[in-house]
Amino acid sequence: MAETDGELAMSTPAWASLGGVADATTSLIDGALALSRVRTGSVEADWHHSHLRRLVEDIRAYPPAADATEAAGNLRQVLAVRYGYRGAVEDYDDLQNADLIRVIDRRRGLPVALSILYMHVGRAAGWELCGLNFPGHFLVRLEHAGSRVILDPFHSGALRSAAELRGLLKAAIGSDEELAPHHYAPVSDQDVLLRLENNIKVRALRRGDLDAAADSLERMLAMAPAAGDLWREAGLVNARLNRDADAITALERYLDLSDDDGLMREAAMLLQRLKQRGS
Repeated sequence: MAETDGELAMSTPAWASLGGVADATTSLIDGALALSRVRTGSVEADWHHSHLRRLVEDIRAYPPAADATEAAGNLRQVLAVRYGYRGAVEDYDDLQNADLIRVIDRRRGLPVALSILYMHVGRAAGWELCGLNFPGHFLVRLEHAGSRVILDPFHSGALRSAAELRGLLKAAIGSDEELAPHHYAPVSDQDVLLRLENNIKVRALRRGDLDAAADSLERMLAMAPAAGDLWREAGLVNARLNRDADAITALERYLDLSDDDGLMREAAMLLQRLKQRGS
């Protein structure tokens, strides 16, 4: 990782669309496409943009929706029924499922990747959509005409009742967990992109690919340079890679940002060992 004034240096102009992502339709979709480009080196073709425009044209062709339920039904008809977008059940851990370009190519993906498409298309129709801070399974809230629903893009845009949300929560966390307001609190578009990239990082760590995990953390920190937990994780990963200078930079940044005494002590001890090893 390169360092400039205490923050990661941008290694490519593609990062320009990731820093400080706003809650605008184009920012969310362009941010996800930029993540695909930077991570894989692939570039979306004209037909990808044409396809996205066609999704928007198709949703706008419907008569005005009377309420959120009807709006969600229209979204499902366009994305799930007409164009076949669905959850990647058979190959859930395939990295392609978190790569928006490949999701468009293959018409299947992870919950958060599909949610980005649902939000992009629904917002273009004039509805309010946001991602939710639901653990283990990304969901979307749609508000329109004084009503709101929670939909599940991974399962073809199905609406989720409170009972179904409770079941999803218990499956993700444990049978003792109860549904609380923070489980369905809205998240920013930047948080959506961080969650998308976090799927890449987690899978890299699972297969022991520390280089890929470090790269993923660099992308996440480019979007959220004030996220102390990410700096700590970057420090730990780079220390395991024997990239002492990068690990020291990350841990020092973490100590500047954190207020967790226990984790700060651990980070400070590791930082001291790294500095001693390099002296």
